[in-house]
Amino acid sequence: MNEFNAYDLLMGLLALVFSGLLSFTLTPLVRVLAFKIGAVDTPKDDRRMHKKPMPLIGGLAIFLGFAISALLFCNITKQLAGMLLGACVIVLVGIADDVKDLNPWVKLGGQILAALIIVFFDMRIEFINIFGKYIVFGVWSYPITVMWIVLLTNAINLIDGLDGLACGVSTISSVCLLIFTVLKSEPEIALITAILTGACMGFLPFNTNPAKIFMGDTGALMLGFLLSVISVQGLFKFNAVISFWVPFMIFGLPFGDTAFAFLRRLLTGKHPFHGDRGHLHHRLIDMGFSQKQSVGILYAISAICGISAILFSEERIVTSVLIIIVAVTIGILNLQIFKHGDENTCEMTGVELKGKTAAANNAASSVENSSTKQ
Repeated sequence: MNEFNAYDLLMGLLALVFSGLLSFTLTPLVRVLAFKIGAVDTPKDDRRMHKKPMPLIGGLAIFLGFAISALLFCNITKQLAGMLLGACVIVLVGIADDVKDLNPWVKLGGQILAALIIVFFDMRIEFINIFGKYIVFGVWSYPITVMWIVLLTNAINLIDGLDGLACGVSTISSVCLLIFTVLKSEPEIALITAILTGACMGFLPFNTNPAKIFMGDTGALMLGFLLSVISVQGLFKFNAVISFWVPFMIFGLPFGDTAFAFLRRLLTGKHPFHGDRGHLHHRLIDMGFSQKQSVGILYAISAICGISAILFSEERIVTSVLIIIVAVTIGILNLQIFKHGDENTCEMTGVELKGKTAAANNAASSVENSSTKQ
C-alpha cells in the first residue's frame, strides 16, 4: 500500500480533467462516424423512450478519452495493458452490435473473452472476507472473476434505458470508487478511476435529456467492464471484515434492478433474457415522471448506495445503515403521495407528474368554467 501525496492528488485531478476534455471533444466526431457507418437506433417498440433515430457508439468517445489518458498519465503495467486489451475487445463487440445487432450468444462470448484476458493478466478475485472469515478461492478465482466481470458488464448495460442514466450511474459509481481508493491509499488505482470518471463526465452533456447521442452497447458494456475490473483491483483486495459487501453496495442500483428483472420474468413465466418494460426506470416513467425526473431519482438512489458503501468500508456501519433507513423512509413517503395522493396533494410537492398534472389542470379548468357559467 502506497501513501498519497500532493503530487498524486494533482496528477489525478489533471488526468480527470484531461480525459473529460478528450471525451467531450471526441463525441461530435464519433456522432458523425455513427451516421456514416449506420450505427443508428430507430425506435421499434414501447421499451424505447426516444421517438426519432439516434446515433449510437457514443461509448467510443468515452473509451478513447479513457485509453489515451491512461497511456499518458499511468505507468504502463501488465494490469493496465490487460485492462485496455480487454476493453478493446468489448468496444469492438459493442460497435458490431450497435451496427448489426449481434446474436446475444456472440455478445456473451465476447464478454467472456474480455474477462479471460483480465484473469490471464493476473487480475483475479483471490479471496473474500465475510465478517472476519477469509475464503480463499484458489483455482476457483478464475471462473469467479470471469463471472463477476460478465455480471457487472451486463448489469450496467441493462439500466441503459433513459437519456444519461447508465453513463450518470457509472459516473457516480466511479466517483465512489475514487473516494474509496483515496481513503485506502491506493494511488495507482485511484488514478485510473479518476480517468474513467473524467471520461464519463465529458460525455454526459451530449447524453443527458434530450440526448444528442447514445452510448449504445459500445459504451454501456465498456463502462460495466471497466468498473468491474477496477473493483477487482481495488474493492476485493481490501482486508476489512466487511469488504465483501462493499462492491455490491456501490453497484446496488444496477445489480438490484437486474436481479429483480430476472426474478420477475421467471415468476411470470417469461424468458429471463427477454426484454420488457418492467425495469425501474420504466416503472417511474409509467408513474408519470419525466425522463429527467426519473433519471434524477435513480441518480439519488445510486449516490445513496455509494455513500453508504464508503461509510461501510470505514466500519461506520451504524451510520451507513441509518442513511439507508432514512433514504428508504423518505422514498416510501414520496411514493405514497405520488401513487395514492389526490391531484392537489401531488401539486403541493412542486413535482409535476404527467398524469396527475393533466388531471389537476382539467379539474381546475372545470371549476373555473363552472364558476364562469354561474
